Amino acid sequence: MWNKKATKPATKPRSGAADTLITADTKITGDVSFTGVLFVDGIVKGNISAEVGSHSMLTIGAQGRIEGEIRVPQVNIYGFVNGDVHALETLNLYKEAKIEGDVHYNLLQMAMGSTVNGKLIRKDSSRKLLDHKPEDEKSK
Repeated sequence: MWNKKATKPATKPRSGAADTLITADTKITGDVSFTGVLFVDGIVKGNISAEVGSHSMLTIGAQGRIEGEIRVPQVNIYGFVNGDVHALETLNLYKEAKIEGDVHYNLLQMAMGSTVNGKLIRKDSSRKLLDHKPEDEKSK
């Protein structure tokens, strides 16, 4: 009578679809932690973070305003951020993007018209090799 296949989604959500949406009429006070895709077009007064290694993405829309620190692998900014941004993988700043704080990034793309009032700090993603030698070779 009931078809179990009908209750399961046929495909994964298309790329770029937001798992969570904070609309322009929404104001959140407090820290936000997420996995997946978060789109903010409202106001968040608090830190935003995603699990390291999760490839999560944060997009701050043109009306979006963040007052706090961001620690997310992939970040796209169209709006305003007052706080440090830590983009562990990629950071895209679009035409009207504005950041008041330091920016820590691996890969950065800035459009003409975007502004950063703070330091730009590139994270070195290359692996460091440690100089390990057996005990008997260290004494030589």
